[in-house]
Amino acid sequence: MWPLGVYFALVLLLVAGILLVSYLLGQRHWQPATGSPYEGGILSEGSARVRLSAKFYLMAMFFVIFDLEAAFLFAWAVAARRLGWQAYWEAVVFVGILVAALAYLWRVGALDWSGRTGGAK
Repeated sequence: MWPLGVYFALVLLLVAGILLVSYLLGQRHWQPATGSPYEGGILSEGSARVRLSAKFYLMAMFFVIFDLEAAFLFAWAVAARRLGWQAYWEAVVFVGILVAALAYLWRVGALDWSGRTGGAK
């Protein structure tokens, strides 16, 4: 257990050293524009507290879910030959469930941003 404690102590010492060197050698400038926030070189206008539609968050969740599924399928594809036919059919069922979920989301209008069908219900 002591090697772990030594490791943590060394990490904390390294972090403290880096922060100290940065503080001592870092540049200091106090122009008026230093503290003003900007995005891509353009000064911001309005409030940063913009309300986004729930459809945006719903689409983000769909992306994360289907992106993770793609990562699972990639890991399966790397070891597909060693896993055999049983794993192949399990992957087919897995993809089938994904397609069914995507069809359901399409059917209920969760993927429609036009507002005609009312979006996700």
